[in-house]
Amino acid sequence: MSGPLEPRSTPALVALVTTVGSEGDARRLADAAIAQRLAACVQVEAIESVYRWQDAVQHDAEWRLWFKTTAAALPALRAWLRSAHPYQLPASFVLGLSDPSPDFADWVRAESSGGGGAA
Repeated sequence: MSGPLEPRSTPALVALVTTVGSEGDARRLADAAIAQRLAACVQVEAIESVYRWQDAVQHDAEWRLWFKTTAAALPALRAWLRSAHPYQLPASFVLGLSDPSPDFADWVRAESSGGGGAA
């Protein structure tokens, strides 16, 4: 019997995070990732970003996307996002989802087959 801190033999869950400049782009990316089964869920939230770009400090409204997926589906998600993202230099990073509830983890694994339509 495995305990709550023992690693599972099934794929790890991760969240890939990126931002875009419009709600339309956020919805387009979220819908496409779900349709292609690259992620089980994408959360979209409005944020304000402050950053330096081309030697000037910028203040922009952006939308942050959290793509919840498996480590196995992550390479396909990243490759697709590089080609579909509207930014010249998109920020993206991955966070491990530690100790997810078992039912949620099973759902993410079932819905994130890694690309190409229904499993």
